[in-house]
Amino acid sequence: MIAEKQAPLLLFATSGALLLGALGFQFIGGLAPCEMCYWQRYAHLAVLAVAGAAYLTGNRALAWLAVVAMLGAAGLGLFHAGVEQGWWEGITACTAPVAAGMSQADMLDSLMHAPLVRCDQIPWSLLGISMAGWNALVSLGAAICAKAVLIFSRKMA
Repeated sequence: MIAEKQAPLLLFATSGALLLGALGFQFIGGLAPCEMCYWQRYAHLAVLAVAGAAYLTGNRALAWLAVVAMLGAAGLGLFHAGVEQGWWEGITACTAPVAAGMSQADMLDSLMHAPLVRCDQIPWSLLGISMAGWNALVSLGAAICAKAVLIFSRKMA
């Protein structure tokens, strides 16, 4: 298998596994995601899309773009882990479902009953590393491995 297929497959599998793990923690473990958790999920969805396209087409440029997307996912994980550890300040945004045409009372009710999930709290950790930290480490490792595959395959060709 050529590197243009191996590197995207690695990134696709890694992002897929991380997303499935996050969904498992949410729906089986009952850990509601915060705003920054969603950002990391969106980054992994982008990796899935680009890596999938790179795998299907064998396009080397798309394979490199998938590496960059995975580095973005790692960066978001690192940022979130830093917020959890108090290394820097996080976002101040909050989200709640608001539909067009909602009355003020309905909006207030929606906000009052929306679950509050703080981005600066660590709901789960393993070996002292939070889920965001593990996301950063695994994503960075996958990006480095995929980059190495792309570089060394070019040198051997």
